[in-house]
Amino acid sequence: MSFLSATLSRVKPSPTIAVTTKAAELKAAGRDVIGLGAGEPDFDTPQNIKDAAVAAIDAGKTKYTPVDGIPELKAAICAKLMRDNGLDYTPQQVSVGTGGKQILYNALMATLNPGDEVVIPAPYWVSYPDMVLLAGGEPVIAQASLQTNFKLTPDQLEEAITPKTKWLIFNSPSNPTGAGYSREELKALTDVLMRHPHVWVMTDDMYEHLAYDDFEFCTPAEVEPALYDRTLTCNGVSKAYAMTGWRIGYSAGPVELIAAMRKIQSQSTSNPCSVSQWAAVEALNGPQDFLPVNNETFVRRRDLVVSMLSEIDGMVCPVPEGAFYVYPSIAELIGKTTPAGTVVENDEAFATALLEEADVAVVFGAAFGLSPNFRVSYATSDEALKTACARIQAFCASLT
Repeated sequence: MSFLSATLSRVKPSPTIAVTTKAAELKAAGRDVIGLGAGEPDFDTPQNIKDAAVAAIDAGKTKYTPVDGIPELKAAICAKLMRDNGLDYTPQQVSVGTGGKQILYNALMATLNPGDEVVIPAPYWVSYPDMVLLAGGEPVIAQASLQTNFKLTPDQLEEAITPKTKWLIFNSPSNPTGAGYSREELKALTDVLMRHPHVWVMTDDMYEHLAYDDFEFCTPAEVEPALYDRTLTCNGVSKAYAMTGWRIGYSAGPVELIAAMRKIQSQSTSNPCSVSQWAAVEALNGPQDFLPVNNETFVRRRDLVVSMLSEIDGMVCPVPEGAFYVYPSIAELIGKTTPAGTVVENDEAFATALLEEADVAVVFGAAFGLSPNFRVSYATSDEALKTACARIQAFCASLT
């Protein structure tokens, strides 16, 4: 009998972390690798937020806090949800965790029983299915496509729901595609959910403020108020506020669910970092004027990457509405051979050869549940993006 839990056989390590680690190893060995795998802004955390953290340290706010967040941060989250989303929550309905991932994990652990199903639109963030499996549930993948701009249709959602369905995990703008659902598109999905009162909605709104051009972000409970009592609205400060390492995520939902999540957290990590919580208070309550400035940079980078990748014969690269990813299709490149003799059998082979032969690290599409594609993160410098895209162009041109 194995010493390790049988549950581990149901999951795999994060592919995005694996790509980032491999790229770092090659760089350490002296290779000029450009990493486009990590979903992390290259901006520094705004100074006022860093100052708030220093002030918290100087004030001795370095002790244990309540398990799922200090009152000041919960109040700031309630204010944010009302200000930005028109959602009215009390602090008793709010949970703060060590990053957005823990919030999602706590909710799944607190609610799933063996055989419970969770509908996950694909392409999806790599951790969704594995977190469901760890919690004892069964992921049900609802496949979107390039033809629908990687967005789930109402008919697909209807088909995926069964009497065993407990959750729909909804992410807009999306990691890995950057696709964002308009209010009309989201209303069509919530109309389906209204016909299935046993299905709850877990939103991942982490890229809320990274919305471009004419796209306007909206979240399910905002679009369909009748879903309020069975929605867990999840968010965090990692992406928009360039606070990935501070590890603060949060959610708001029914009191009973939040209490169950608190119980899970009390027996795992306990409270998030006290200093990070005070920094997050400042992030949510403080000036927000840097957000559109950062977004101008992201739009410029997006347009650069989409333009250069769209020049490649056999590659289709849709323009995303938000986040900082593009998700090109390489369907026409499958079956070709690299100069080193590697056959591009699938998108994983493409990504591996691109790293080994062209020193560009991307994440292959199968990791996100939709092939043949790959994900590029454009949350890095213009110079690095130009060089990387030129290398991708040369690599693809060399395929025979």
